[in-house]
Amino acid sequence: MSATKSTRHKEQPGYVLHSYPYQETSLIIEMFTREFGRIGVVAKGAKRPHSPLRSVLMPFHALTLDWSGRSELKTLRTAEWRGVFRLLQGRALICGFYLNELLLKLLHRDDPHDALFDAYEQALEALLEGDDHAIVLRCFEKRLLSELGYALILDRDAESQCSLQPDRRYQYIIDHGPVPADPRQNGLELLGQTLIDMNSDHYTSAVTQQQSKSLMRTLIGHYLGNQTLHSRQLLIDLQDL
Repeated sequence: MSATKSTRHKEQPGYVLHSYPYQETSLIIEMFTREFGRIGVVAKGAKRPHSPLRSVLMPFHALTLDWSGRSELKTLRTAEWRGVFRLLQGRALICGFYLNELLLKLLHRDDPHDALFDAYEQALEALLEGDDHAIVLRCFEKRLLSELGYALILDRDAESQCSLQPDRRYQYIIDHGPVPADPRQNGLELLGQTLIDMNSDHYTSAVTQQQSKSLMRTLIGHYLGNQTLHSRQLLIDLQDL
């Protein structure tokens, strides 16, 4: 088998996360694929007016991809829509960009996460269907951190291993978990009920909504380090995140 054939991948499901110009007529695109994770591809000639790729390579639309190459940047051969074209709008669109930014800045290239890919598709579908934006984001954030090895402890005291008490106040210590609130400790304070609700993805309580938002913002900010999420600021301004 030739080297070219051995490095070609056909009919792979994926999404555009981000693109930027490359040379005069091409694009470099960060893709999220089910079997290969986040990959970088060069879409040659994609900026030309009559390129078949020009109208296809859009964020949030399910694609079937064909690429080849051994280097960090692959060569995109073809891309076709997979399923019906549907457009995110308004705040749902900003939420979609937020999901993409999280994947771009927290996922390493060529690190497959098929369960996370499925969660991403489910989140996009929920946004298209008009589901509560904040709930969609909390569920995805929690799944993302779990896939990256930062799973939250939401069912027990991290020190005593006892079940959380709904009315008790806890502090969430990053990379450790919830412990009984203590003014001498540094950590975000939450009700036990908030953590219990998050564990079952139950966000009907206003307190749970607010405290879970604060917790996820703190945790994701920690794992991002000095990276900035531009879409997050837009959502904060709209009081959605």
